[in-house]
Amino acid sequence: MADVQEADAEDLLQAAPETTSLDTASDVENEVVSKVSDTTALQARDGKDIQGIPWDQLQFTREKYRETRLQQYKNYENLLQSHDELEKECKAVEKEGKFYHFQHNTRSVKPTIIHFQLRNLVWATSKHDVYLVHNFSVMHWSSMSHEATEVLNLAGPVTASEIQKHPSAYHQELGHVQISTMCVKQNLLVAGGYQGEMVCKNLDSPDISFCAKLTHENAITNAIDIYNNSSGAVQIMSSNNDSVVRVFDCNTFSLIKSFSFPWAANHTSVSPDGKMVIVVGDNPDGLLSNSQTGKVIATLKGHIDYSFASAWHPDGQVFVTGNQDTTARLWDIRNLGSSLAVLKGHIGAIRSLRFTSDGRFMAMAEPADFVHVFDTKQDYTKCQEIDLFGEVAGISFSPDSEALYVGVADRNYGSLLEFNRSCNNSLPQIGIVRPLFGNH
Repeated sequence: MADVQEADAEDLLQAAPETTSLDTASDVENEVVSKVSDTTALQARDGKDIQGIPWDQLQFTREKYRETRLQQYKNYENLLQSHDELEKECKAVEKEGKFYHFQHNTRSVKPTIIHFQLRNLVWATSKHDVYLVHNFSVMHWSSMSHEATEVLNLAGPVTASEIQKHPSAYHQELGHVQISTMCVKQNLLVAGGYQGEMVCKNLDSPDISFCAKLTHENAITNAIDIYNNSSGAVQIMSSNNDSVVRVFDCNTFSLIKSFSFPWAANHTSVSPDGKMVIVVGDNPDGLLSNSQTGKVIATLKGHIDYSFASAWHPDGQVFVTGNQDTTARLWDIRNLGSSLAVLKGHIGAIRSLRFTSDGRFMAMAEPADFVHVFDTKQDYTKCQEIDLFGEVAGISFSPDSEALYVGVADRNYGSLLEFNRSCNNSLPQIGIVRPLFGNH
């Protein structure tokens, strides 16, 4: 991954090659921005922009600004390769789907990004509970009470108060931790740090259970996965820039095993049965490996740049990898000689991927402005394109597949967007039927 020197999150956000902000051009417009409020579904149906951007009071229209962004946005590449052959592989997709409809946008919580290539900073643990990163904190947002609460502060010093309960050799007190990645599952919150740290906290406890620096050389914790292994035990997998993938026990936080690779590990995803793991990183080729031994099962060829995202379909047969070549590739474990399909982004790298728990939809996030939701039952040929403005800090479906959250990191319009599954794409439910409408 790109080498970015330590700095404040806001400095990195402004300096990163991909990041751009919806800048205002005058004091009058700055005053307009300061008065921007949340947006409800009713207001959106009445014509209000879902992000609350007051286009009628700015010096340009939404259409003009979108045109400018498409022309000027610079996608970051580590490997400069021709995309001509890649373009020919991409699947033809219809983008008029309405699988999830806009429900609410809150500006009470504003995600921030520490490293422009790492975008796993939003996690939903229920339809109404979302966790996201803001500077040195992890915040909880309730879509029911519309209240934000700080659940983890890593501004320092960071100490595990339960160290006697979990006597791991890795334990150590840390200074401040700049959060580079995060995962919230199994009632456990695990944050990775820009200097190779890992911090664990049980959501039921006010205390930190574990904190340590996993590596001191070319550190950055790039990704965290919380999963059940093949025996059902809950484990944590960290992917680090030192080319090592580490596995920890969730009860003792002791290191169980580690696997070394020839390049930086940017992201890993463990299969639903706990037996296999996708490993992608600073190499065009990805790997499918045995999660117990690290032995490579297959090499995944097709991408032409570095990869930063991966995810499994819940059926355990299909998985997806996301790359800086602006595509995601679908794979089937029964035939790994070539990818099933290639899905194209709009302007940039594919930095975050998620499947719904029922397997019906897959979300694919670009670094900025676009999140794509594909219908897996229609062979990924139908897609809903969520068109917004700002850096995408992360995306997350709720465990019941009924909500999709999108975190937007922007100096002026940072917020958390909530989309609810449209009724004709949901399981039978009792309650009020919400009207269907478009994204904007």
